[in-house]
Amino acid sequence: VSKKLVNSVTGCADDALAGLVACNPNLRLLQGHRVVLRADLVAIRGRVALISGGGSGHEPAHAGYIGKGMLTGVVAGAVFTSPAVGSILAAIRAVTQAGAAGTLLIVKNYTGDRLNFGLALERARAEGADVRMVVVGDDCAFTTLKKAGRRGLCGTVLVHKVAGALAEKGASLDEVVEKVSAVIKAMGTLGLSLSPCSVPGSKPTFQLSDDEMELGLGIHGEAGVRRMKVLPVDEVVEKMLVHMMDPSNASHLPLSPGASVVLVVNNLGGLSCLELGIVAGVAVRCLESRGIRIARALVGSFMTALEMAGFSLTLMVVDEELVGLIDADTTAVAWPNHPKVPATSQRQEIPAPKEGPGTMQDEPTTGPSAARAQLVLEKVCRTLLEMQEKLNELDRAAGDGDCGHTHARAARAIQEWVHSRAPPAAPAQLLSALADLLLENMGGSSGVVRRSRARGQDHGECWHPQGCGGEVPCGAELPHCRGCWPGRGSAPQPLSPLSQLDSLCAAAQALGALRSPGAALLPTLDAAVQSAEAAAEATRHMEAGAGRASYISSAELRQPDPGAVAVAAVLRAVLE
Repeated sequence: VSKKLVNSVTGCADDALAGLVACNPNLRLLQGHRVVLRADLVAIRGRVALISGGGSGHEPAHAGYIGKGMLTGVVAGAVFTSPAVGSILAAIRAVTQAGAAGTLLIVKNYTGDRLNFGLALERARAEGADVRMVVVGDDCAFTTLKKAGRRGLCGTVLVHKVAGALAEKGASLDEVVEKVSAVIKAMGTLGLSLSPCSVPGSKPTFQLSDDEMELGLGIHGEAGVRRMKVLPVDEVVEKMLVHMMDPSNASHLPLSPGASVVLVVNNLGGLSCLELGIVAGVAVRCLESRGIRIARALVGSFMTALEMAGFSLTLMVVDEELVGLIDADTTAVAWPNHPKVPATSQRQEIPAPKEGPGTMQDEPTTGPSAARAQLVLEKVCRTLLEMQEKLNELDRAAGDGDCGHTHARAARAIQEWVHSRAPPAAPAQLLSALADLLLENMGGSSGVVRRSRARGQDHGECWHPQGCGGEVPCGAELPHCRGCWPGRGSAPQPLSPLSQLDSLCAAAQALGALRSPGAALLPTLDAAVQSAEAAAEATRHMEAGAGRASYISSAELRQPDPGAVAVAAVLRAVLE
């Protein structure tokens, strides 16, 4: 059974609504029912009231869309369970008695929702209420029509918005029903997931292998239409759009070049914002390549399936009137403050600023020194790329597991640089160029440390982040510059809080022997490499004073520092 942060399985839907209402003064619970209403019901007198709902687990749908310009009330069931007829009827009575000029029920096309809302509608009509119902079916997954029709998915939220804007403008119940019925026919949604979801107290709704994804699934964990291997986002979105627009697909959305659409990129609950942003960018580019104008783009969590790691794409064909209704103001807390302009991948970039005066311009050179530098750099890069996964594995114990990726990124940048031009032969220019290259491409604490070290060798700078007050030229007398690191006691500690520097410190101390007359270069370098490797190994017994590892108990750290290991590997590559 999956872990959930709930007080109880039976009370989680009620607790979620209570939390929403507690944080939003514009909402009120209906006593004795799992119903949320606008606090200002008097404001709907003479206007059409809009009621929606369904099972919980799709938050922020539906209660997040209550407010002026959207829904009047929502009836919630237990997780993935249709709400009770009695609660739906109570909501209809509440808005009717508040003076609503008719009530529209907006229902997703699921059997339980249609039955329960439909029965409540009949009972309300028997009491004299003016009630209508529209059923949203926007699923584009099935190539042949199912007996139950298309499922209701994230497009339902757009129906809420259009209907709410019309009601706020004073449209009649007939006018609202006519407009939203046309909207439902002009939109489609398709979902994709990398993982299942799990109802509190239950096991996951289905199983997916680590290398699989599910196309066309519903928002309750229902199986989709195709299971396929994980693909790059570009290919995934392209396949989804092809499926949604394929004329041979009975549930397709007809779109032709020149059409204008509202695009909704919806997080199904467990997808990271980083991934969602990538999906959104790809969707915009794919639609533009088809000649389709994205009048508006909404990106975020609109209708989820608990913690499902996936997304859905919704397209709604629009004209100027519909765009105006989408843009109309609302106080609903879950509706985004979206840019009221078309989306495009063709926005002009801001030109990068020019380099300031005094920037060292290295000139490429040829000859034995340049050729030797290129050979050394290529060896270093191959070494870092080969040990990428090893460094990641070491980093997982103490951080986020990306140390190998960080060094591989630097290696590929250096490879591209040396292949595009001969590196400068002068050591100062070479180190300066490498420093700038790492600062631009590497990132992380490793990047700034490597860059600072290279710059320090060139300019004699203090390359310790906290500085030493200039008492000792750190680039020249590295082992003696201890004052840069505060709080050093008698307990075994690395030479610096950034334990990757331990390898550098040890190597620098050994290389100091080169100042002696007659010192041999290769034996001294070999000794420096061995010192660096020993220092890297020693970091497994030390307590980190900076970086992510400093937040982890030393008892949990039994591996050498990946940054220190990388430094030692680079030095050995230079020696070899």
